[in-house]
Amino acid sequence: MPLCVLAGVLAACSPNGSGESQGTTPVPGSGIGATAGNAGPTAEQIGERIYSGNCVPCHQQNGAGIPGVYPSLAGSAVVTGDPVELARWVMQGQRPHSMPAGRYPTQMLQFGWMKPADAAVLFSYLRSNFGNSAAPVDATTVSKALGP
Repeated sequence: MPLCVLAGVLAACSPNGSGESQGTTPVPGSGIGATAGNAGPTAEQIGERIYSGNCVPCHQQNGAGIPGVYPSLAGSAVVTGDPVELARWVMQGQRPHSMPAGRYPTQMLQFGWMKPADAAVLFSYLRSNFGNSAAPVDATTVSKALGP
């Protein structure tokens, strides 16, 4: 992969420096506020925005990834499996048991800067899109997975 492409991917996958996800829509309990009188977008829409702003460069808009470089999220045992393992993988870099070692030459960036409510909405989006059908994840599950 050319260096300029890699640099672009890494820049796109990194936090925006503010400590919040790149979406500017309200997520209950996340610190991303709604404007007065505006009910705001659905959790699905928020999850899609967080995904588009942080995950698309690696996993692509359709969740298919880049074969041999970045894994597909469609039908992924990591995405549809234990939400605790998913949270620890995405936010702390703890490899899940359901992920075969050494399959991809790249390393998952850690999104530990994300608030649990943002991560829960993102994980719920991943688990209900790209052909996946798994139960949503709540912020309490994410918080407990990450520990004190």
